[in-house]
Amino acid sequence: MRAGLVFDWHTHEDHQLAWAASGVLTVRTDSATWVLPPSRALWIPARLRHETLSTSVATMRTLYIRPRLCPIAWPDFTPVAASPLLAELIGYLESPGLAADQRAHAETLLVDLLQPVEMTAIDVRMPVEERAMSVAQALVADPADGRTLAEWGRQVGASARTLARGFVAGTGLPFGRWRALVRLQSAIAPLAAGEPVGNVARQVGYETPSAFVAAFRRETGVTPAAYFRAVPPGVLPHRATRRAERGVRSR
Repeated sequence: MRAGLVFDWHTHEDHQLAWAASGVLTVRTDSATWVLPPSRALWIPARLRHETLSTSVATMRTLYIRPRLCPIAWPDFTPVAASPLLAELIGYLESPGLAADQRAHAETLLVDLLQPVEMTAIDVRMPVEERAMSVAQALVADPADGRTLAEWGRQVGASARTLARGFVAGTGLPFGRWRALVRLQSAIAPLAAGEPVGNVARQVGYETPSAFVAAFRRETGVTPAAYFRAVPPGVLPHRATRRAERGVRSR
């Protein structure tokens, strides 16, 4: 996927397991935005509307699982740990020459490996009020801009109080919290690409790496290092579901 590629809003008749083998994959839903480094994949239930995009160059690998033959019944989007074994298994199931018994064994193992993990969905809604929207668009383009609402107000012709009301009414969040989420969302791609935390912190508007790490932990519950940490090789997740019947097809 080239940078900026978007698979517009759509649904699938099958369940989908979406994973970025490299780069960062973003999946938007009606209620949240999931930003997925290679250490995480996303279970997308059949018929749930979503769009998929890449903010930088990425490689997406996908499995499609027929609901009537799958024991997993998760009703909502569910992030799972992309262990090295799961990553290898996704590639293995893409092989067209697999015998029926080989595929059945691999499908069973796939279901056993799907381990739900805690992960914060980054939901950055935009305000509706015209002047607040103008400020929001500028900050999405440059999250490091540190101007206060009063300073923004002088540019867009509104008081700080008016802008503050516009952000709360349109996004459900106060301006400071909204801006923190925008900065966090902007930081995910360079962090996943391996850029040092200090560099990323400055790019998105934090004066020190420690301030950025503290903000990241507040929003996600973990540090940037833990967020991108893969399951160590040889460590299998606990069984998440019962064994599957046949029902996985790859594409």
